[in-house]
Amino acid sequence: MRAFSYWLSKNIEWLRSVPALCILCLVLVCAPPADAANRISSQLEQQILQVIREHPEALIESVQAYQQKQQAQIQQAQQAFVRQMKTNPEEVIGESPTTGSPQSKILLVEFSDFECPYCAQAHKTLKQFMAKHKDEVTLVYKHFPLTSIHPQAMPAATAAWAAQQQGKFWEYQDALFTHQKELGEPLYLDIAENLNLDLEKFKRDRQSITDKGDRQSSTDKGERQSRADKGDRSYADTAIEKDIQLAERLGLSGTPFFVMNGQTLSGALQLSDMENVLTRIR
Repeated sequence: MRAFSYWLSKNIEWLRSVPALCILCLVLVCAPPADAANRISSQLEQQILQVIREHPEALIESVQAYQQKQQAQIQQAQQAFVRQMKTNPEEVIGESPTTGSPQSKILLVEFSDFECPYCAQAHKTLKQFMAKHKDEVTLVYKHFPLTSIHPQAMPAATAAWAAQQQGKFWEYQDALFTHQKELGEPLYLDIAENLNLDLEKFKRDRQSITDKGDRQSSTDKGERQSRADKGDRSYADTAIEKDIQLAERLGLSGTPFFVMNGQTLSGALQLSDMENVLTRIR
């Protein structure tokens, strides 16, 4: 036991790495619960914790190194995204709905959540902006439902995606934001009826390929990946998940978020904010 403690103190540089700290955590908490003989002893546990207490800088530095690495990856993704907006806008657009200018010379990408109140406010501003600049700016909508805090965000997004398959995304999106306080299945069907959508196709496009109607959205990346691995997802889920992954690569944590030819905007926008950015990039 003393030898192990001595080894830990002599290998503190190794402890500065995130993987090493993870291994120590596993040693401390993940011993087989049914086999007392294999459990780590209380004495060894205390020795490990003592080493960490004596060298807290190892933990701090490892966390800082991890954060720096993550930030560098996000910056690289953001730079690549901006380059792509300028050199290959069609790749950025993909299968996402667009409105405004067909030329894509000025691309405005919106990441939004139908249950987010700030998105609803920004939607009003965006409508004014696009009404004025529809011949100059191409607006692209990307789904970023914050399902951990907005239970109707994913159902609303799949409903909007289904409306897109019938050429009515923008009308459907506008209705969702207008009636944001009423989000739920009755509203999704009412909007579809009011827009004269084919209701059977609308329902089919929203339903999962393999499940029988359980449309409970996942709130965790691990859960979403598990569903993907099982094939337990709809075409709508797949398309929306692609947008979510893009948002996560770009380091986004909230909505709404906008990128206009590399210039970013977020929160409940003022019309003047968008006009100022447009003036700068012209």
